[in-house]
Amino acid sequence: MLLPAGLSITDEEQWVRRMLDRLAAKEQRRRPSDDDLLERASELSVRYLGGKANPSSVRWVDNQQHRWGSCTPDHGTIRISTRLRGMPSWVVDYVIMHELVHLLVPSHGPRFWALVEKYPKAERARGFLEGFSMAANGTAEEC
Repeated sequence: MLLPAGLSITDEEQWVRRMLDRLAAKEQRRRPSDDDLLERASELSVRYLGGKANPSSVRWVDNQQHRWGSCTPDHGTIRISTRLRGMPSWVVDYVIMHELVHLLVPSHGPRFWALVEKYPKAERARGFLEGFSMAANGTAEEC
């Protein structure tokens, strides 16, 4: 990293601290915590589902190798594959949205997809995930 030659030690330390804070904030957005996932799910539910989907928990899990997410409607729990960490936030939001809709509609029928499509980047995110899956292992995966 190059800094301007005329910076004082104090200015240099402030600049480095500011850059590290920016990097940490960017990393937090790319790798949200379980609490961040639950907060994001609540925001998506309010914005696109009238607040009707209320998960009891949303958390990252390591044991989903063939699904991007899963949901247990009886318990209100949503699990998101850690393979999504670092993917664009709108892709993670799509998977959360997909699982939120399962809290309202368990099957993948027309009503389910109509609710999922309320998320404006649904089709784009599905295409992203399908392309990623095909490139990684030659087959598309499900939420």
